[in-house]
Amino acid sequence: MTGLFSDIIGHAGVIELLESELSHPSQAYLFLGPESVGKEAMALRFAAGLLGGIEDERARRLALARVHPDLRVLEPEGATSLGVDQARDVVTRASLAPIEAERSVFLFPDAGAMTDSAANALLKTLEEPLGSVVFLLVTESEDDFPPTVASRCRSIHVGRVPHTEVAEALVGRGLAPEAAEGVALVSGGRPGLALALMSQPEVARFRELWLSIPGQVTPHPGDGQRLATEVLEELAPLVEDSIPDDLPKDKEQRARRRAEMALLVGGLEILASWYSDSASLQLGGPIRNSDLDLASLTDVAPRHAVSSAEAVLDAVVDIQANLRRELVLANLFANLGSHE
Repeated sequence: MTGLFSDIIGHAGVIELLESELSHPSQAYLFLGPESVGKEAMALRFAAGLLGGIEDERARRLALARVHPDLRVLEPEGATSLGVDQARDVVTRASLAPIEAERSVFLFPDAGAMTDSAANALLKTLEEPLGSVVFLLVTESEDDFPPTVASRCRSIHVGRVPHTEVAEALVGRGLAPEAAEGVALVSGGRPGLALALMSQPEVARFRELWLSIPGQVTPHPGDGQRLATEVLEELAPLVEDSIPDDLPKDKEQRARRRAEMALLVGGLEILASWYSDSASLQLGGPIRNSDLDLASLTDVAPRHAVSSAEAVLDAVVDIQANLRRELVLANLFANLGSHE
């Protein structure tokens, strides 16, 4: 592993692939994977390598600071979209010779925000490769783009990191082992989220809250609403503390949405793991949450535990579809209560 990627947590296979691509890169790469797993961090470091950052310390420093003259970082206009005017500007700039490096690099950290018109405006440039230009698009799914755009990119799939690797990395950064384990579990294999949360004492309480929900649910809608409100109230300070200071307003809004999504999905996965542990324990299998009171895991019949885990994962899909979060959670908790 080169120094370019030395601060990345996990993803050894992806890093090895990227290092092998530095000398003869494709024209376009699509970094795919869940929120906060490290896609953007790896894409930026790959950009630094493409601009000479392995041998040239100055080039690497400028690229990582996003100020290298041959690196163009394209953020959404305002709070939501990458528009067609931005794409046309990219097409124009891509036709120009690099200023310092052997190539120009265009990085789209939130490429999923690209409108169809913008993607189509970029398509012609992707169809006619230019040896001096590399595009790096970062998003969660190929479905965020027209198939014609995604098919012209080399896909780099960035998955979640085992929580043991995340915890080990956090310990290496000075966090106590017990706290590191808790943060790693809450982060759900997302190193970016883990790093943002590693100094927050509320993390332990957040995990405990999600693991306590099976013992609190009832079929009554009012109780589901109460639990949903409590979860979102516990979520709020973690979201705020995970957002870097001094971000422009539009970037702050996007960062907040990403943090909320990652934490909600992480919390729901913790809840699903409780039900999975319940079914597994009663059927003689292993459990994930070894610090739980094992007797509590037998309060739900195995078949109900399985259906509850499925209901929780269905709620993850609803949350990711941008349905109203409080309503999704309230309905989920009432549904779980009806399984008891």
